[in-house]
Amino acid sequence: MPFFLSQASYTPEALTRLIAHPQDRFDAVRGPIEKLGGRILHSYFAFGEYDVIVITEMPDNVSAAAMALAFAAGGSLRDYKTTALMSNAEGLEAMRRAASCGYKPVQAAASAAAAPLR
Repeated sequence: MPFFLSQASYTPEALTRLIAHPQDRFDAVRGPIEKLGGRILHSYFAFGEYDVIVITEMPDNVSAAAMALAFAAGGSLRDYKTTALMSNAEGLEAMRRAASCGYKPVQAAASAAAAPLR
């Protein structure tokens, strides 16, 4: 199953409620994630741009998108971002395929067109 990195920032109102009444939001999202066929692999509180980091394993992109839509639509998040993750082996295979796909960047095409004919 594919892996996903989710990063979320709470709204100031949500943070105010959490500070006044602390609760484990990872437990709150575990049920919906499992209902979509996924599972939480790692979860962290963070400081900086995002307040929460969650790494999930989901059955497919549609399930991950459903998770992202449900959480973003809840109203407690100021920002929410999901990134699909690949294993090292998948990343290397992507590099190999990129090298052999035949794509020519604009610079290479422009240089070839501008080269004098011999």
